Amino acid sequence: MSVETALLVAQFLNFVSWVVIARVLLSWVVRDPANPLVRLLGGLTDPLMRPLSRILTFGGLDLSPMIVILGLSMARRLVLSSAL
Repeated sequence: MSVETALLVAQFLNFVSWVVIARVLLSWVVRDPANPLVRLLGGLTDPLMRPLSRILTFGGLDLSPMIVILGLSMARRLVLSSAL
């Protein structure tokens, strides 16, 4: 993989991490599932978080965003280290 491609993939993974963070923050503020922004962020992040949410929810606390962000960070580091 070329350095330029690795940087592009790393930027995309970083963007996805920020989308997950935005979804978490928005979930604390906006409780309307019909809100267009909530639906957009949910549509982008649900494929990553929903399978983990079924396993990693303890007493109403969903740990899946932390695991997804950690996984994205590890993937970003792997992509960048493989290109250098």
